[in-house]
Amino acid sequence: MRPGSTHNSLLPLRKQLYFFICMLLLVGGVTAQSNRALQLQKLSNAIQKAGRYDAGKQRRIDSIKKLLGNVRPDDLSAQFGLYKSLYEEYRLFQFDSSYHYARKLREAALQLNDPARLAYARIKLGFSLLSSGMYKETLDSLSAVNVQQLPDSGKAEYYALLGRYYYDLGDFDNDQYHTPVYNVLGGRYIDSALSLLPANTYAAAYYRGLKELKANNKAGALRMLTEILRRPALTPHQVAVTTSTLSDLYIRNGQTDSAIQLLTTAAIADIQASTKETSAAFNLASLLYKEGDVKHASICINQAIADASFYGARQRKVQVSAILPLIEAQKLSMVETEKRKLLFYATTVTLLLLLIIGLGLIILRQVKKLQLAQKTITQAHIKELEINRQLAETNARLEDANKIKEKYIGYFFNFNAAFYDKMEKFKKSLEQKLADRKLDEIKSLIARINLRKEKEELVQHFDHAFLKLFPNFITVFNSMFREEDQQVLEENELLNTDLRIFALIRMGIHDNEKIAHILQYSVNTITTYKTKIKNRSVVPNEEFEKRVMEIKAV
Repeated sequence: MRPGSTHNSLLPLRKQLYFFICMLLLVGGVTAQSNRALQLQKLSNAIQKAGRYDAGKQRRIDSIKKLLGNVRPDDLSAQFGLYKSLYEEYRLFQFDSSYHYARKLREAALQLNDPARLAYARIKLGFSLLSSGMYKETLDSLSAVNVQQLPDSGKAEYYALLGRYYYDLGDFDNDQYHTPVYNVLGGRYIDSALSLLPANTYAAAYYRGLKELKANNKAGALRMLTEILRRPALTPHQVAVTTSTLSDLYIRNGQTDSAIQLLTTAAIADIQASTKETSAAFNLASLLYKEGDVKHASICINQAIADASFYGARQRKVQVSAILPLIEAQKLSMVETEKRKLLFYATTVTLLLLLIIGLGLIILRQVKKLQLAQKTITQAHIKELEINRQLAETNARLEDANKIKEKYIGYFFNFNAAFYDKMEKFKKSLEQKLADRKLDEIKSLIARINLRKEKEELVQHFDHAFLKLFPNFITVFNSMFREEDQQVLEENELLNTDLRIFALIRMGIHDNEKIAHILQYSVNTITTYKTKIKNRSVVPNEEFEKRVMEIKAV
């Protein structure tokens, strides 16, 4: 045998092997693309049905509220149980309501004087705050929890929530200095939770997998999280949480196709569970955008925007605002590309027609069609820019309204609590004197009630709270007048009647009848005040209230 003849005889076999491998890769790629398209179609169908799932959630909420309406005012234990049920329904559905019922849980626990229930309520309050991205407030709430008063299940929930807190904080910072420290702290709290959780539960299995993922033990995390997905009877929310977490592992490994499939499954499960506090749709939009699938990326980012806006998640809104312009810019780029292609094809066809048949009429028609298409695209672009501008203005107004709402809700909760205590003392005193038949003392007690003073205190509380929220209100308001017409306050006076009328307008109360009712004046008097003030202003009357509404809160 000649030297090298064995090597030459193997060449056809190698070529066949290479061809076979290439065919397998090609078939695998086509199958993966087909599976992705099928999954994304399922997601689009689920998004169309989202209203049905949310309606079912709302029916459950309404039924619980109906039960709550039938509970006696003095049955605090029953109220606590129903507040708990409402909190669980709103927990991943809507921040404002979940936060409201978490506060209700705390109030009921305080009235029951039950330390264990109070600690439980603070944990729920912490979860709501963390889900909305309010990290400082979350830690404040959890720091007030007396862990020793909790049962083992409550302790496990408390430690798991602290673990998630530090993990989320690390993800939010996303740097090489603080994130590793937060991940270590989160892992310690997860260990404490795992020591109290039953080993065979979903929660224990998930937290073990999450800890391995955060510790960058990819093999351990993959094994644990994959085993969870093999469990029967997982709830849609459990499926969403597990697949979303597992997708992070595949993203780190650069396995984009697998990550997209997992995030699509998570997004569908979130919709089925009416979960609005979620990052699956946002992460899926980011991956699809990087893959060049702008159509489905746009669908997913719009779903993420809807979820974040409905829930009220601040950190989700920030994330969405970072990628949304990129996707929209890519969509516009695609339109421009299509327009250039259309222009190229039209020109080519026109030249061919000129060369072949020289029919100028056809050329004219093609140009007109092109101009019409360009006009349509330009109008669509202008309309889109206007929509974005309106959306930005709406977001600014919502942010301003949220500031006012949050400040005033907290302030007047405290004021109402003080007023309630005063009325409670008055009631007890009155009941005691009635029981003792001390009618003269009752008359004296009633005579000491000074409604005028109460009203003045209420007005002072309003002035104080309003100026904390709008400390520059008087300065900006006076800037709309000549110096001799500006408002000058008396000593110890926070606001006068003129300023108070427009302070209420800045709070969103524009109806003269409502303003008159609040300030105990007639409607004509309020109208006269407003007209007199506007006439003195250097700002045109029709723009005056708009300028007042533009005064910024802190």
